[in-house]
Amino acid sequence: MTDTTGRYLARENYVSLKVPAVNNPIWGNISPSIRAQEIKMQKILKLLAAGITAFARSVDGTDMTEEQQDVLALFCNVQFEINCFRKSTIHPTLKPKYAGLCKTSSTPPPDLLFGDNLPKQVKDMDEEAKAVGMIKPPSTIR
Repeated sequence: MTDTTGRYLARENYVSLKVPAVNNPIWGNISPSIRAQEIKMQKILKLLAAGITAFARSVDGTDMTEEQQDVLALFCNVQFEINCFRKSTIHPTLKPKYAGLCKTSSTPPPDLLFGDNLPKQVKDMDEEAKAVGMIKPPSTIR
């Protein structure tokens, strides 16, 4: 299968077909079982990306049928959902205040699953937590 997938590597401009890696700070702190599951999911995504690329090359982009367009859209959505699933499997290993890192986004992930600027995201979440901590909780009226 490696030979076949090697023939259908996604082009650089096919951003949504890239398989994002897990950010190093997170990768180094997840359990071996989640890491093994993550490696399997990345392999599945690489196969799916190769399949999408092969299909896209097999059709004339200027004269695609509605069904062919639907096939591409559905398979790309599968890729998106798998990336969301990857985040959800890592979510329980994160501290609750960083759960926001696992929110789904309508944009395809960049080179890294949790974004290319994880330290900035964490710093922003810490600042947000401080700001929320300054707000007095509503008092209960009896």
